[in-house]
Parts: sequence; C-alpha cells; structure tokens
Amino acid sequence: MQFVQGLPQGVYVGQTHIQYPKALPSAQPELEGLNLALHVNDEPQRVQQHRMFLLDEFAGHGVDKITWMTQTHSTICHTINEEITFDALVGDGLVTQTQGHALMMTADCLPVVLGNASGSEVANLHAGWRGLAGGIIENTITEMTSQPTWAWLGAAISQPCFEIGEEVKTAFCAKYAALDTAFIAGEQDGKYYADLYAIARYILKQKGVEIVTGGDQCSYRQSEDFYSYRRHPKTGRMATFVFIRK
Repeated sequence: MQFVQGLPQGVYVGQTHIQYPKALPSAQPELEGLNLALHVNDEPQRVQQHRMFLLDEFAGHGVDKITWMTQTHSTICHTINEEITFDALVGDGLVTQTQGHALMMTADCLPVVLGNASGSEVANLHAGWRGLAGGIIENTITEMTSQPTWAWLGAAISQPCFEIGEEVKTAFCAKYAALDTAFIAGEQDGKYYADLYAIARYILKQKGVEIVTGGDQCSYRQSEDFYSYRRHPKTGRMATFVFIRK
C-alpha cells in the first residue's frame, strides 16, 4: 500500500495491494492476501480484521472513521460527514468534507478519487463501464459542494485486456461522440477493446477537472499486486481510499 504523491496538503489517497504483512491466512488460495470484501465468501471475521488493520494504520494520520459501501454499478452518490450509518450505504460514490473520515471502495473496476484545490473536500467512486456510461463521475461532481480540480485513477483493467461488445461502445459514444477513439476493434465482429482510463480522463476534463494522474497500471496483468475478477471470477478485492488528515 502506497500513498499518492502531489496532492493538496493533508489529503491522503491510495490503493491496497494483495500483499500485506499482516494479512491473515486463508483456506481458499484465491482469497490469500489482504482481501477487504465481505461479498466474496471469505470468512467475515477475517475481512473485518483486515479492515481493522487499515483503520489502525490510518489512525496514525488522524483517521477516526471509515465508511464502506455496498456497490451496485450504479450512479448513486452519497455525502457523508458526521452521520453514523448502521446499514451500509448502497451506491457507487462517496463525498465528505470531514477531516479524519476515510472513504473506502472495494473493487477491481476503475477507482476514481476527486478533490478540490484547498483539500477541504474529497470524493471516492467506483466506476465500472456501466457506472461510467451512466454518469457516476458527473453525478459525484454534482454532489460535491466545490469544484474538483484534481483526480487520481487507481489500478483497473487495461485496454488490451478489456474486451467488450458493441453495445458498450454505443452507450459511451451516444453520449460523448469523441470517445470513439477510446475503442479499438477486436478480431471478432462487434467486439472492441475499451480504454477505461481514456474514457474517465475525457469525462473528467469535460467537467473541468484539469489535473488527472494515475491510470498507469493493470489489475488484470499485475497478478502479484491486484485481485481481478476478469482474471479469475473467484477472487478477493482490494480497496481504494481517500481521507483528509485531522
């Protein structure tokens, strides 16, 4: 796990990796490492312990609250600050203006983290192709109370490994015609390879986000670093996080 550099002072962003020195052993080889998802048939106590390891690590940077989501490939975004939720929020975007509050996403779809120039507001969102096409980036920016000036793209499946059908390309190009360049024709008719990073960068630029970093890894190919549902349907999940130091 590494923190992203070059962000506003006091803002911490990063993504967990499979390898983690405190990760508990698993009887299921495909879940070995720091699995952080409860919905992949891992032992709940093991997952909760892994989440506590992160909270303990983040506490050294002033974090005293973590919010997780039940993600559904939607365009739903929530703002959460001091509220205590007893049931997990359902959706794919989180926004906060509260210091010491870590926003967490678990997936191997495209993670997108946003923030403003002063470091007083951040957002974390989960963007599979359905969410990207439906408007999860646009909805999250609308939910924010200030204009985000920067974004960071976490590890996701890269274009050479992400084959999709023509209906996916149509869903994007009907909304943004310029995104035609984010697709390369496959060997079979009606098949394409989609560049999720290029799609996200384009949408972010359209929404006034000038600084976009990250987007240079592949969760599918980097099997030592990241879980990937596309690589193996039975697998764990890493997490992307953002918080403002208290």
